[in-house]
Amino acid sequence: MPTAENHREIRARPSPEALLESARREGRGRLKIFLGAAPGVGKTYEMLTSGRARKAEGIDVVIGIVETHGRKETQGLVDGFEIVPRRSVDYKGRALEEMDLDAILARRPALVLVDELAHTNVPGSRHPKRHLDVEELLSQGIDVYTTLNIQHVESLNDVVAQITRIRVRETVPDSVLDRADDIEVIDLTPADLIRRLQEGKVYLGNTARRAIENYFSPGNLTALRELALRRTAQRVDEQLLSHMQRHAIPGPWAAGDRILVCIDDGAGSAALVRLAKRQADRLRAPWSALYVETPRAAALTEAAKTRVAGALRLAEQLGGEAVTLPGQDVAGEIIRHAAANNVTQIVVGKPAKPRWREFFSGSVSHDLIRRAGDISVHVVSVAEGEKDARPLAADGPRPFSLRPYLGVVVSVAIALGVAELLSQVMDLRNIALVFLMSVLISAVTGGFWPALLASVLSALALNFFFIPPLYTLTINDPENAVALAFFLLVAVIASNLTARVQRQADAARQRARTTEDLYLFSKKLAGTGTLDDVLWASAFQIASMLRVRVVILMPEEGSLAVRAGYPPDDTLVDADIAAARWAWEHNRPAGRGADTLPGAKRFYLPLRTGRTAVGVIGLDDDREGPLLTPEQQRLLDALADQAAVAIERIQLVADVDRARLAAEADRLRSALLTSISHDLKTPLASIMGAAGTLRDYRNALPEDDRAALLATVIDESERLNRFIANLLDMTKIESGAMEPNAAPVDVAEVVGSALRRAAKITAGHRVETGLPEDLPMLRLDPVLFEQVLFNLVDNAAKYAPAGSTIAISARQDDGAVAIEVADEGPGLPPSDLERVFDSFYRVRKGDQVRAGTGLGLSICRGFVEAMGGTIKAGNRQDRMGAVFTIRMPSEARQDRLEPLT
Repeated sequence: MPTAENHREIRARPSPEALLESARREGRGRLKIFLGAAPGVGKTYEMLTSGRARKAEGIDVVIGIVETHGRKETQGLVDGFEIVPRRSVDYKGRALEEMDLDAILARRPALVLVDELAHTNVPGSRHPKRHLDVEELLSQGIDVYTTLNIQHVESLNDVVAQITRIRVRETVPDSVLDRADDIEVIDLTPADLIRRLQEGKVYLGNTARRAIENYFSPGNLTALRELALRRTAQRVDEQLLSHMQRHAIPGPWAAGDRILVCIDDGAGSAALVRLAKRQADRLRAPWSALYVETPRAAALTEAAKTRVAGALRLAEQLGGEAVTLPGQDVAGEIIRHAAANNVTQIVVGKPAKPRWREFFSGSVSHDLIRRAGDISVHVVSVAEGEKDARPLAADGPRPFSLRPYLGVVVSVAIALGVAELLSQVMDLRNIALVFLMSVLISAVTGGFWPALLASVLSALALNFFFIPPLYTLTINDPENAVALAFFLLVAVIASNLTARVQRQADAARQRARTTEDLYLFSKKLAGTGTLDDVLWASAFQIASMLRVRVVILMPEEGSLAVRAGYPPDDTLVDADIAAARWAWEHNRPAGRGADTLPGAKRFYLPLRTGRTAVGVIGLDDDREGPLLTPEQQRLLDALADQAAVAIERIQLVADVDRARLAAEADRLRSALLTSISHDLKTPLASIMGAAGTLRDYRNALPEDDRAALLATVIDESERLNRFIANLLDMTKIESGAMEPNAAPVDVAEVVGSALRRAAKITAGHRVETGLPEDLPMLRLDPVLFEQVLFNLVDNAAKYAPAGSTIAISARQDDGAVAIEVADEGPGLPPSDLERVFDSFYRVRKGDQVRAGTGLGLSICRGFVEAMGGTIKAGNRQDRMGAVFTIRMPSEARQDRLEPLT
């Protein structure tokens, strides 16, 4: 049994969680919140006063933002501080001022004063809320003093609305208060605050009068004042506990009461919970219920497990915390938990077992009293009228099996036979060891009671067959009587210890299996890439580990729909649909066994992550009573958390993909609009100008001028037609609506056709071709391939200077034909060799941009890859210029053409 010294040593170790929290705060600035119950109590005044005191100590203090609201006393305190200028933000035609976060970060003061923590920033600011600006300042090591009213705390928003009948829209998360290093309550009595209102020190004129009539009534102010004091006391209590855990202070420090009620599988556990609730209410203290799960818990009946689960659930319903801890030493685990959480009072039920059983198995209440130290222990006798309606006898008799006892008889008989054989060569002491081995085997295979029977039978057999006078139960020698008594005592103790170790081993094996299953489940979820796979794996794992039927529901088009189930089942009755929807909307369990809509067939539990709710899980089986034991509830929580995180991961990946596609679509749309507004407008302007001149001045123009204008119309129309054709071709490629019409083709014929089509474009350049006569036929679509060559020649003509050479050559290369189109232009930047094939992308913007949509090369890649080839861009090695190389498999190696997808 652990001694008091052991427990003092355990309690002297700092809490790892508290040390981690302390480590996370290193390097961060300190946050102090001046908390008030209502506007006008003097939060800003007190913050400025504290800031002046720090400034007098030589601390570098600046004002980030302070609202004086025209109050002369507050303005007088502002004078003398360095004020970081506010930034002006244009919003819907109005110039609004906000705190300049970047200027403060660049200034890097030691302390910055920031008023109105719950303020909402102007849309377009880096952070939507001012408390996020403060968080960034703290992360950079800058201390912050700030102000906040209690009605702006998120968790109290509904309470404040009920009190004042006014719902506050600007709130801050409770985590902001939880992370605060200091909270100072600025308190003012309701009478003093109302007098300040009447004197015009808070609001002016009619505003003050309306405030007194509505919001600032004495009752409202008293209630808000109590909220502020209670919330601050809660935070101070958390800080005290964290300090004790971080510095390994054993405690308890009775700065405030904390109550711990200990429950078991007895009939009075629920009554104990209610009693602890009443005591906590009298003391206005936080409380919790603790159940220590020993290896014996695995052998409890379903009714006993139901009582434990019901007591823990009742504690949560009454506002307490339900805690379940695994352990062997019940009293030790209770003391350890109480010391770690600064518990001042422990409530435990009066022992119900007789004294003789306490002598063998001990008493938790007696152990607690001896080992509690400074913690008060209340041993409560639960009256019969307060016990559960169902007595312990409701468990019914446990199923009795003769098999282990028959095994004991066989084991002792075998031991007797072995002892008879060994009795010829061994003395009585060694023979006793044979029977002791039989006792140990019985303890391992059958448990305590069969082992106890084995001990008695072994002692009788040893006496009857081996202790003189033989074949009687009489013992003549006192020494033999003492030896037999000690043998029986050792056998009983050994059987008890062996049975206990066996129970512990069984429990350890069960926990190991559960841990292994959780690990494999997490590994399986990590390897799944689709939502359906995650849902199916989650449903199967929960169903197999908890032995229940499972359905998983997720939101679809404003309602919940079954997305997975094991065994597959998508039928829900109205009561189940209502329970599932209630669990989703209120983030609380509903349905069978819950407080809400208990008539449903299934028990519904929301699947949540730290960010949001992702779905609802429903469980049911054919058994009566609660679905899950406390151990199964913890297992379900672990499985549900893993499933929710995996679902959120899949959804986040999908969100990222959608955002990427949306951004790409916006980019393409913007590029298309730019192209249409500029590149398509240019040929239209030329056409309209030439046509208008011909219409108005046809008779006055010489024949050569009329011909030139008509040529302009035709050329620009052809250019416009190419632009539109490129847009249509790109649309077909992206939609997958184009399939090549493959046939054997001579490369020279396609090159000649493309050059004849591009004759006007290449009129200012020299064109050279180098096509060997022994080139093999290529299986491709001649129309598409001609368009590829035309686009490449058009691209070369745009970027190469007038009079330069455009070279088209081909060669055989490792079972394929390589066609190159080279120019003598400026070449391609190395960073753009792949990007030139992107839609709407063009090298060199600004003054050097060429006319076009930026689709020509993208279309080339789409067509070439559709015909089974590749295309890449590069720069010439022998001279300046770009070169585009197309590789197409020869007809001998080209088995088929892939359709364009």
